[in-house]
Amino acid sequence: MSQETAQAVNPSQPSAITPHISVSGVTHTYSAGSEQQTVLRQASLLIGKGEKVALLGRSGSGKSTLLNLVSGIDLPEAGTITISDQVINTLDETRRTLFRREHIGFIYQFFNLVPSLTAVENVALSLELNGIKGKAAIEQSLAMLERLGVAGKATKFPSRLSGGEQQRVAMARALVHSPGIVLADEPTGNLDARTGEEVLEVMNQVLAESDSSLLMVTHSLAVAKTADRIVTLEDGIIAERAGEFAW
Repeated sequence: MSQETAQAVNPSQPSAITPHISVSGVTHTYSAGSEQQTVLRQASLLIGKGEKVALLGRSGSGKSTLLNLVSGIDLPEAGTITISDQVINTLDETRRTLFRREHIGFIYQFFNLVPSLTAVENVALSLELNGIKGKAAIEQSLAMLERLGVAGKATKFPSRLSGGEQQRVAMARALVHSPGIVLADEPTGNLDARTGEEVLEVMNQVLAESDSSLLMVTHSLAVAKTADRIVTLEDGIIAERAGEFAW
């Protein structure tokens, strides 16, 4: 990517926002066989309350790793990750899990649905973990499945759903408890173009209703353009870019 087609700027200081998510000087390395590979190098990013940010990057660049770090699933070797006023990488595993359940909705690329639960039970699980149980949890879950066009599949197990249907159930599970932050890893990757547009519209409506922030990993520039801001991850560095993209 040339400097003529894209200009990098520092995305850690977007103008006039109150940070909801702050990634500051984060470095993360993982083992690749006998070698160590650094996927994030002093990476920084600020996301404002209610802001939608899309993250682009080549395969293997560390995009999904960044989502796992922001959610507290993984921990960085250096740097801090702050959500609201909570530095989550200083919490122990139990407190990170509780924080994630309450404040974060995660749309996984490969669904991560519980195979022994029906679609509606998978969605309701998110509510039950936050103290909403029984009839109320089922009703709210059915309502979210309805919004995403899969209420007719509520009693089906994941193995009886298509990839696109599983993706929409996974999205319903992430959104049903109105989390303050939604992390989405290729949320339309298993959907055709028309269905992808429809579920993105629903997701953005839900985000607006709860003033939630979004960090969305995608390979699709068309999907990325539905966000308020696009940043890229390249050579371990997060940068905001304008112009054409090489991927």
